[in-house]
Amino acid sequence: MQPTTKKTNARQLTLDILRQIDRKNSYTDIALDRAFNQTHLNPSDRSLCTELVYGIIRHQRTLDTLIDQLGKKKAKQQPPDLRRILHIGLYQLRYLDNIPPSAAVNTSVNLAKEYKLNRLSGVVNGILRQYLRSSETDGDPLILPPNPIEKIAIQYSFPDWMIETWVQQWGEATTEQLCHWFNQTPTIDIRINPLKTTLETLQTQLTEAGINATPFPPLPCTLRLQGKIGSIQTLPGFHQGHWTIQDSSAQLVSYLLDPQPGETIIDACAAPGGKTTHMAELMGDQGTIIACDRTPSRLKKVQQNAQRLQLNSIQTILGDSRHLPQLINTADRVLVDVPCSGLGTLHRHPDIRWRQTPEKIQELSRLQQEILTQAAQWVKPQGTLVYATCTLNPTENQQIIESFLTHHPQWNLKPPSVHWLFSPFMTSSKWIQILPHEHHTDGFFMVKLKKG
Repeated sequence: MQPTTKKTNARQLTLDILRQIDRKNSYTDIALDRAFNQTHLNPSDRSLCTELVYGIIRHQRTLDTLIDQLGKKKAKQQPPDLRRILHIGLYQLRYLDNIPPSAAVNTSVNLAKEYKLNRLSGVVNGILRQYLRSSETDGDPLILPPNPIEKIAIQYSFPDWMIETWVQQWGEATTEQLCHWFNQTPTIDIRINPLKTTLETLQTQLTEAGINATPFPPLPCTLRLQGKIGSIQTLPGFHQGHWTIQDSSAQLVSYLLDPQPGETIIDACAAPGGKTTHMAELMGDQGTIIACDRTPSRLKKVQQNAQRLQLNSIQTILGDSRHLPQLINTADRVLVDVPCSGLGTLHRHPDIRWRQTPEKIQELSRLQQEILTQAAQWVKPQGTLVYATCTLNPTENQQIIESFLTHHPQWNLKPPSVHWLFSPFMTSSKWIQILPHEHHTDGFFMVKLKKG
């Protein structure tokens, strides 16, 4: 879709996007992309809009608590547009240093008027100025409750149940470090295609294009991009298939499986194809990779990624991995990267913290167990399987593996083949649990199993 000539500014577009998220339950990244495709903004306004939308979604519980404490009505009792306008103002005052407080207040008041909330513009002015006065006299205007779970949840803007899960697992101090990490703007990792280029060549090309790209050891094919990047598709080498976006922790999954040239590999939940294409690269594009997914549109993304990276060893099967009996005893190695709650990617996908619930996670864990049980039947005797998630929830990780091993005594845990690559990430002799704040990557869980 071509951009329209609609005249707007960053804060107006921010409110429009937040409306889409609220009214149509849109995902943040999708709502942003759609808005940017339909409206022209200069680069600085585009950057501010992105910061505001992602930041407000991340911090909305903290912002709501401030409205509750500073206003006469609770945040959820305010008209929806007024609540989001207050979020826009408070976010600028609390989290952005490059915007003068007077500008944050005045633009928010004007936004209320522009969206036909003239009678409530005084509420916006009053709450924002009260926040400023309290900041000057009392320090942080946010009043936190004594309960440690609720305190962390409000301060860092997470649901109570999520904080409680992490505190039980790692304690309060680690949970706070984790929350702080998840509220930072994410970096972008790219994985070079060693069949087409080298790390040094691509780094030079990106540097010449004004992109800050640095290696991420010990991973041999990773560059981390920081700072302003612009449109991904315009970067050097993208259309030539020289690289693809993939977080460094996700890359470890394929290294753990350790596919070899000439083997038959099955990727049980392949879309959108990041790990599928990585395995093909590791095999020198020699052998067969069968990529499975039950959604046609998602499976098409696997095909598109394989085509862009010019990989020919990948075949696709449309179907539910719980119901593919034709694959029994056909694979040397199987990757089971199951659908999960995504709690290891909360800095990248802030919506997840508000969309997931304990009930949904219980449903996911049942699905994960079913997929693992079926996919294990695809492995030949003496073959290997890797189970992986991008979540930090033991219900979807350790408990799944412990249950599987209890009911399948012919399977055993197997250590990584490339010890030097995994040693920085090994937190257990049994499995790999990557904690974002420690390893500066997405959170991941992965374990390698061998069939007797």
